[in-house]
Amino acid sequence: MDIKDAVGEKETVEAEETAGNVQLLTETEVRQRRGYLFAKRTFDIVVSFLALVVLFPFLLIFALAIVIDDPKGSPIFAQTRKGKNGKPFKLYKFRSMVVDAEKQLDDLLDKNEMTGPVFKIKDDPRITRVGKFYRRASIDELPQLWNVLKGDMSFVGPRPPLPREVDQYNEYQMQRLAVKPGLTCYWQIMPERNDIQFDEWLELDLKYIRERSVLVDLKIFFKTIGAVLHMGGR
Repeated sequence: MDIKDAVGEKETVEAEETAGNVQLLTETEVRQRRGYLFAKRTFDIVVSFLALVVLFPFLLIFALAIVIDDPKGSPIFAQTRKGKNGKPFKLYKFRSMVVDAEKQLDDLLDKNEMTGPVFKIKDDPRITRVGKFYRRASIDELPQLWNVLKGDMSFVGPRPPLPREVDQYNEYQMQRLAVKPGLTCYWQIMPERNDIQFDEWLELDLKYIRERSVLVDLKIFFKTIGAVLHMGGR
């Protein structure tokens, strides 16, 4: 299902769900404003480039720590994700799990603690020692600065889902693919975000799509920095 089909041509469209009638995003809410997009892309390019330059020595150290802790695989993990309108791209992260983590997933599905088409469990046995710290401090996300610089992602936007997750989306859930995915979003700055179920996460993404502006993006961006520094200090 294409996100353009999900939004539809009318100004307001309703989708029938098991829980009742829910209103889809309107075409006006999804429309991409040129001035905003130009400012957003300029910010993404300048800040991601400067961050990669400044952080480059630290990125090498972070990569080396992964190799020392678990030398069986590459320190960089590349994974296919779905971007705007469902377009696939390669997302880059510091590897925080064992090499065959994806093969082990089938054995862990019955332990999933999330509702909807998302998999998350606390104390995931696939996470390495270094990976636990990297995840807590969000260090594992730093290679996505390259995704932002390339234009696959933005600093702010819904987190990019896996293809197998999108395959389970209904028409209403497909709306979160209406804009370019991001490094951070409303969900990222919520307290106890890992306890938030998928339906609430989805509503936060749709809230962002409706409200997005330069001011909203900057607010989320700087709140994310504060959240990361707080978590890293634990």
